[in-house]
Amino acid sequence: MWFAPVLHAEWLKIRTVRSLPGALLALFAVTTAFSAVAGADNASDPESDLLFTALSGAAPGQIAAISFGAMAVATEYHNDALRLSLAAVPRRGRWFAAKVTAIAASTLPVGLLSAVAALFAGRAGLGDAANGLTTAEQIRGVTGCGVYLTLMALLAAGLATLLRSGVATLAVLIPFVLVVSFVIGGAAGTATDFLPDRAGQVVLQQTPDGTLGPWSGLAVTALGAAAALLAGAWSLRRRDA
Repeated sequence: MWFAPVLHAEWLKIRTVRSLPGALLALFAVTTAFSAVAGADNASDPESDLLFTALSGAAPGQIAAISFGAMAVATEYHNDALRLSLAAVPRRGRWFAAKVTAIAASTLPVGLLSAVAALFAGRAGLGDAANGLTTAEQIRGVTGCGVYLTLMALLAAGLATLLRSGVATLAVLIPFVLVVSFVIGGAAGTATDFLPDRAGQVVLQQTPDGTLGPWSGLAVTALGAAAALLAGAWSLRRRDA
């Protein structure tokens, strides 16, 4: 079977499994709402990073992106659905590539739209302080935010394929980004700057002051997602459906 019909089939799965569009809707709603709240809370703080404040909804929004990536794969492990998928597409690499492409193609536009909405909501909360943001910084932040959310969804998809469980994937990644990275990372030194989530979020900062720059940080996240996908692909080829 050619790649295009396989991709179309995976796209139909995402559209028809109710929890998956719901996760994308949650991604948009959470990212926008939290940015609006953060903008209003930090409007009077002259030392706040304006771009990061306006796009800070990406931090909780990534939970929805991770959930989407994990669930998109986990549905294949319910009721032997994976056996049916592989019976239709015996070449496992082709099927997995189509699955990953469908996840990325679904997450990226929603991530970019969420970033634009979050930026406007955050700017509204910041008021006149938002005038300190340049056009180039805002374009970089919006683009980087959309790509970052997509990479986190792909990282979750790769890990879910490796673990063969959406629940296990969420049990690993959500505490990691909320506790290990967010709470411990700030006090653990520069080594934690290279964690996939912390590195990727540098692109959301107006004036990064760490080891990584905006795009090099996003590249670290991309490497993390690629490693997870490669591990997932290896597991898929080695194990029985």
